[in-house]
Amino acid sequence: MTLTDLSECKAVVIGGGTGAPQSIKALLSLGVQTSAVVAMADDGGSTGILRQRAGAIPPGDIRKCLVAMSNHPDSPLARAFQYRFDYADNHALGNLILTALSDTAGSFPSAIAICEHMLQCRGHVYPSTLDSIVLSGITRDGVKLVGQANVSASRTALDRVWLEGAPGAYPPAVKAILDADLIVLGPGSLFTSIIPNLLVPQIIEAIRKSPARTVFVCSLADMQGETWGLDVAEHVEALLDHGMRGRLDVVIIHRTAEQRDQVRQHTPTMHFSVVTGEELGADTRFTAEVPSKHAGRLPEKVQIRRVPVTPALIARIESQGPVCLCRDMADPLRPTWHDPALLADVFKGVLATGSARLRW
Repeated sequence: MTLTDLSECKAVVIGGGTGAPQSIKALLSLGVQTSAVVAMADDGGSTGILRQRAGAIPPGDIRKCLVAMSNHPDSPLARAFQYRFDYADNHALGNLILTALSDTAGSFPSAIAICEHMLQCRGHVYPSTLDSIVLSGITRDGVKLVGQANVSASRTALDRVWLEGAPGAYPPAVKAILDADLIVLGPGSLFTSIIPNLLVPQIIEAIRKSPARTVFVCSLADMQGETWGLDVAEHVEALLDHGMRGRLDVVIIHRTAEQRDQVRQHTPTMHFSVVTGEELGADTRFTAEVPSKHAGRLPEKVQIRRVPVTPALIARIESQGPVCLCRDMADPLRPTWHDPALLADVFKGVLATGSARLRW
């Protein structure tokens, strides 16, 4: 695969929430054929209400990825899909449309297909499973939590998560992974958006069988209890401990512009550089509003810390197999989000080296 034929490249983004859409937008901007496999564990907010009252399959993360796939993501229709009725349980219109179409069209996949057509999507969005699942987890201080909303709002970092029952994978999601040249995990909530997909047995089996290069986009900063205090190596090791050991090729890590002069050349064939500065200091902390899904569980505003990155942590990750690539990728207006254009530049570099798995 070369830079001249990216339109022939197939990528699948695995995740959910607000993170996966950033990778989707980045890949589509490169002309890559892009699909998304989305976690079905969400049980909070509008999605949680629809699950409880209507028995719906979780629509929220599917909705966000559909809008990211839209040929006109800023159109009135696409913006209407994201529109929330604050006077009616804060439901998002897209959630209601997906739930209603699931009934009238006969199935959740049919509802997704109709919405793809409505939004003129440039790729496909697949649920990782159609089974009703419950996410549970245990924190690093031994507290067990049940339900995705409770897990994501934990007050200390998580140690591991699991799904109750044995869900079956949605077959088109499995096929998308097996056919991919590039598999992108994240960015997004590590334990509640990314890892739940890996807990579906046929999904992780497909990742292991796929010839694709597998990339993890690490979050820029801590914003949820589930990863509070975890450094970049601990993020990666959580993935490895949930089925990705021996299968993760590249870790994409944010570094700040202030560290620009503190880099060393790394992996010359890929022309990327890695941070060699000390751990991020107090000046990298900032205040941000808590996501709406955590309203009532956490303070309205919290101190955000960028995920620590040091030479020792880079070496620790690479000793376990993956190659680390570092860039400043923060959106200047939303410092906890990746800028799709900057992320696309990193993906472009990864794709320039070929579609086969990295072996170092």
